[in-house]
Amino acid sequence: MPLDVRPATAYDDVRALVGPKSPAANVCWCLSYRLPSKLNKELRGPARGEYVAGLCREEPPPGVLAYENGEPVGWAAVAPRANTSFARNRKIPHVDDVPVWSLWCIRVRPGHRKKGVSHALIAGAVEFARERGAPAVEAYPLDNLGARVDLTMAYPGLRRNFERAGFVHAADTTSVLAGHPRVLMRLDLR
Repeated sequence: MPLDVRPATAYDDVRALVGPKSPAANVCWCLSYRLPSKLNKELRGPARGEYVAGLCREEPPPGVLAYENGEPVGWAAVAPRANTSFARNRKIPHVDDVPVWSLWCIRVRPGHRKKGVSHALIAGAVEFARERGAPAVEAYPLDNLGARVDLTMAYPGLRRNFERAGFVHAADTTSVLAGHPRVLMRLDLR
């Protein structure tokens, strides 16, 4: 399957992957780790989508999108860790003072799973960060040890997929999601 991964500048495509069916819904929009908690709680309904539309016009855009035959089929959120709540997260440690980028959400549209989209998104997110000067990329995937993971809670990705992409285990965390520990995986780009 030929996949094209590009910066997430097309708001309608981002909305198709992480936006709600109803514009008034208060879904994540992949903003939970991007915004300070207070602002995240204040943005309600359509204001969340408007905020994301603004992010799509900024440099860097909020992540990358995977396309198959021009159709958006996957999303990955990636940004400098300093610009996310991971900068202050007590459960996800800082390994050192390197200004890493964080890759924290991978979403693949139903009907396109098990086709390599998440692998393409990880590679695309790494390239996106590299092109913008990132010295390293971190991810905080589930260490599910092969156990089944509820797809709703699999958004941080799975450890084995990051290992396939060349990431290495850099630290354990005290974060647990859907009953699975999260680990800090890192890929040095220098």
